[in-house]
Amino acid sequence: MNSLERVLATLQGKTPDRVPYGEMFIDKKIMNMLVPDCTYDEFIEHYDVDIVTCLTMAEKPENIQWIDQGQGLWRDKWGAVQKNDGNVISVIQEPPVLKTFEDVRNYIAPNPDDATVIADLARLVKQYKGKRAIAVVGEEVFAPPQYMRAGLQTLVFDFFDQPELVHAMVDIAATYHARLYQKLISMGADIVFLGDDYTAKSGPMISPEHFREFMLPGFRKVVKAIKDAGGYVIKHTDGDCWKLLPMMAEAGVDMFGPLESPYMDLARVRDELNVGVMGAVNVDLLGRGTPEEVQAYTLETIRKFSTGGRHILSSANSISTAVNPANFEAMVATVKKYGAYPISI
Repeated sequence: MNSLERVLATLQGKTPDRVPYGEMFIDKKIMNMLVPDCTYDEFIEHYDVDIVTCLTMAEKPENIQWIDQGQGLWRDKWGAVQKNDGNVISVIQEPPVLKTFEDVRNYIAPNPDDATVIADLARLVKQYKGKRAIAVVGEEVFAPPQYMRAGLQTLVFDFFDQPELVHAMVDIAATYHARLYQKLISMGADIVFLGDDYTAKSGPMISPEHFREFMLPGFRKVVKAIKDAGGYVIKHTDGDCWKLLPMMAEAGVDMFGPLESPYMDLARVRDELNVGVMGAVNVDLLGRGTPEEVQAYTLETIRKFSTGGRHILSSANSISTAVNPANFEAMVATVKKYGAYPISI
């Protein structure tokens, strides 16, 4: 099997030749520490990564709408002001884009046809179509309302004070992403990673009741659009997400992951919800552990989760600059050496 065939077999509940390996994101600095001065394509070929990805929410530096570059203030596609201090993640700033439901009438939503990911995906399709699984990583309906309302806390108050505004913002986000993902799949993407984080270590950031009332209708719309276009959906969220997963599974998600194994039992998720799972080599261990510890953890992950099938091995989130390059190599080498089916470790 080639990489695409391996990943598709896993998503379809079939047995591949070996456990696939992929990540939502691998930091360029880690790539260059492992393969000096490499391109993305050279890194993918060197480690034979089964899934290639591009980000739908990232803007190229030349396309950023700066408000004050010296202060790191910029305006995102939703109209929100964000501040970046040099970190990967920017912080949403006051004031909110939309203050009341009346503001929705004059709001101009972003145009999916203007998304910079279109050019990034075109390059991946030209290079990898039919060879490796091509995925786009993006958002859905929980993150954009937080941008429009300048943060999660304000949005939660809106559940009680301005429910009609929440419904309107979710519909705006769902319509945008449904159109965007259908376009990207028509261009050649195989998979969409939906990356909005709904949960933390202690559980959901919003109640299951509020998720069902406000987020689930839009979430269903986005998932249906992806599936109708012929794509697969992998849903990622951090932390303990048990209380929300059954509703997401019912919406048509094909696979959950990367999930955090300290909080989520991937085998239970797979078996109880009849979905695939992705993960879950501990990110802290990848940063602080030794290659020997990472090899042992990866072997245990394969034994616990891959033996039952429908499993893609990855970190529990992504490969950031906190990861020790030697530990990355240990993880990838282990799945390549011991991940062949039938699993016998």
